[in-house]
Amino acid sequence: MKFGFRTPSLKKMVKASTTGRVKRAMKKSINPIYSKKGIGFVTKPKKAVYNRIYKKTSFGLKDILKLFK
Repeated sequence: MKFGFRTPSLKKMVKASTTGRVKRAMKKSINPIYSKKGIGFVTKPKKAVYNRIYKKTSFGLKDILKLFK
C-alpha cells in the first residue's frame, strides 16, 4: 500500500484523459449498470476496498495544485 505522494507520469495522464473517454462511453451504452456508484464493491470487493484506502492515504500532483487555487 502506498502512503504519501504518488509519482506523476505524464504518459499515463495523457492516456487516461484521451482513450478512456471513448471506451467508457461505449461500455455505458451496452451495459446499463456500468459506471454506477457502488457497483465496484459488488463485482470486486477486495479491489474496491484497496482502492478506497489508497485514495485516502495518498495524494498526487493534481491534489497539490488544487490547494493553490
